[in-house]
Amino acid sequence: MMNIIEINDISAPELDIYARLNENQLAHYYEPDLGIFIAESPNVIERALNAGYEPISFLMERKNIDKEMKHILERCEQVPVYTAELDVLTKLTGFHLTRGALCAMRRREHPSIDEICKSAKRIAVLENVVNPTNVGAIFRSAAALHMDAVLLTPGCSDPLYRRSSRVSMGTVFQVPWTYIGNAVSDWPSPMLSRLKELGFKTAAMALSDNSVSIDDTNLMREDKLAIILGTEGDGLASETIADCDYTVKIPMSHGVDSLNVAAASAVAFWQLGNK
Repeated sequence: MMNIIEINDISAPELDIYARLNENQLAHYYEPDLGIFIAESPNVIERALNAGYEPISFLMERKNIDKEMKHILERCEQVPVYTAELDVLTKLTGFHLTRGALCAMRRREHPSIDEICKSAKRIAVLENVVNPTNVGAIFRSAAALHMDAVLLTPGCSDPLYRRSSRVSMGTVFQVPWTYIGNAVSDWPSPMLSRLKELGFKTAAMALSDNSVSIDDTNLMREDKLAIILGTEGDGLASETIADCDYTVKIPMSHGVDSLNVAAASAVAFWQLGNK
């Protein structure tokens, strides 16, 4: 039997994780143990469950209990389901729920770089991509366009942030990923060197005249390739570009000088992915 709980008081402490804690506070909720993240929308929630993440509670519009969320809730019968009409939920959370459902879930330990890269041929590396929407969009492209894994430097936005996982359509729970290094000083050295030790040639996506085109024959023939994308605006750090095996440029036309990092990732993954 489903554990349905009607919301009568939006100030109730059990609702703090949905209403009064920010993403960083949630991530450290059980410190020193791993914390919480919030998954939004039935599709994202289901993909997180399929990946083995443990639900803590649900928050949803009453009408969705017997509709879009029914088959998901049947998998989680003992998990509390807090429910109310949409206007109450909007007042509680401060935003309009995408398709009327949230789920608080426990975080898990990140896998090692060696584990992520063990059987990978094509990986994406994100250097200090700070916009959660861009991170989510890059994951969606990685899943669709033949990337085997994603690595993120410590300066990147967390893929499990609500907006990132929602924009990714839940693919952050399908594409293997982890952080490359534990501190900002770990990148580009020694972690870039570690990728090379694992057999990867490294391709820096950069707007440089000293570069090869994205359809370069030698580049496309590489057995194992790490495609490295930089932060919004400034792009990759000069030391990262200098340490990579290739500098790769996407040809432009009509006077356009660059693409958004999420759009550039889709082009790169399509051309260079592990098809």
